[in-house]
Amino acid sequence: MATPKSRVSHARTHKRKSEWIRSLSGPELTTCPHCGEVVMNYTACGECGFYRGRKVLETKTEAKE
Repeated sequence: MATPKSRVSHARTHKRKSEWIRSLSGPELTTCPHCGEVVMNYTACGECGFYRGRKVLETKTEAKE
């Protein structure tokens, strides 16, 4: 296995790590076409229970009734 020829400074290490962390992003968000609520991609809407035009979840208000 290869070994480093010289020590890597803290500044160089932190700079490399900060660039990597900056490239990460949060979850992709979109709006629900049925109710307009902001939801994560590829998940059912928690407010109305629709996913890709179909009702797939029972909402809390419907469960109480």
